[in-house]
Amino acid sequence: MEQLEVRKSIEDILASDKAGVMATVKGNKPHVRYMTFYNEDLVLYTPTSKDTDKAEELAENPHTHILIGYDGEGYGDSYVDYAGTVTIKEDTELKNKLWNDHMAVWFSGPEDPNLIILQIEPTQIRLMNNKGDSPITLEL
Repeated sequence: MEQLEVRKSIEDILASDKAGVMATVKGNKPHVRYMTFYNEDLVLYTPTSKDTDKAEELAENPHTHILIGYDGEGYGDSYVDYAGTVTIKEDTELKNKLWNDHMAVWFSGPEDPNLIILQIEPTQIRLMNNKGDSPITLEL
């Protein structure tokens, strides 16, 4: 599979599947949780509160690992295996861009001072279980 095809498959998964599992490090051990992701190009964004374990964990160790796309229908389901480095963003423009009504459960609006955005820059992205193929790494 050519790199353009791999990238297209990865972008399709990122566009259609918003929920994923995000791992951080807590006390030198993995800590995982489900998150909702938005993407622009291959950069991921996810909203969270300043007052969460993940914000504290990422301030200490900005490395993360994310799985997106597996929907549980079978062993051949394609998904994205995404390793990246997180930057905590607080800029108003980004908060406004990502804001949606579902976030109102946790935040009063995009101006809520507890709302932060985690920006995840990829260090490695792999396409997994693509039609039974071995994992394919996208060259970044």
